[in-house]
Amino acid sequence: MAAQAQPQAAAPACPGRPDALGTARVMAVPAGVQVGTKSFPGTLPLQPGEVVLTFDDGPWPQTTAAILDALKAECVKATFFLIGQNAKARPELVRREIAEGHTVAHHSMTHPDATLARLPHAAAVREIEAGMAADDLAAYGISGAEPRVPFFRFPGFAATPELLSYLQGRGISVFGADFWASDWNKMTPEQELALVLQRLDAAGRGIVLFHDTKAQTAAMIPAFLRALAQRGYHIVHIVPMRQQPTAR
Repeated sequence: MAAQAQPQAAAPACPGRPDALGTARVMAVPAGVQVGTKSFPGTLPLQPGEVVLTFDDGPWPQTTAAILDALKAECVKATFFLIGQNAKARPELVRREIAEGHTVAHHSMTHPDATLARLPHAAAVREIEAGMAADDLAAYGISGAEPRVPFFRFPGFAATPELLSYLQGRGISVFGADFWASDWNKMTPEQELALVLQRLDAAGRGIVLFHDTKAQTAAMIPAFLRALAQRGYHIVHIVPMRQQPTAR
């Protein structure tokens, strides 16, 4: 299901930094959608030149903090898909992501090598649920029956129809990506920058996937954000669409 997301008011300008990239607007994403053309038929309703920044697998020592520093310098908001065990180990970084206005989403408890698609269904569901609970506990100090942010990305993009149906029934939106930096491969920051800009220019818009566990990505992000500003791209920050209470 493609997202029929609703735009919100434009994000505030970057104080004292008129030349900063900034965040152009906030997009509220409805519950239970499946987006990202690498995995699904549809994606977010982005305009030409709009980019959604996402980071997987953190939080991680040094690299996550360096990426947060780069985003803060440019007043850019991103979405972090956390591994539960990493969130549990480094709650201070999760809380920093929240404090600086980023969206904290979910990426399973342990990122199993076998992928969720190769686990028995019940075990995969436990991985998903444990990860969401650990992320919320690290972020907010409490976890409930429902995740605070109902956004999930499958490790390795390896889903099954049964797991997709389960998440959709829970009202949890599943994110793929429209293009990625391939930063799981060894390369220099300069090589990664050239690759992701080439893919962005070819796509013209979309959800981009990075990993905040990668030193080459952390080193590359400041130049990437400057290049986006120079090329006229605009950042869209995604947040959950909140259901309005029914009138009585």
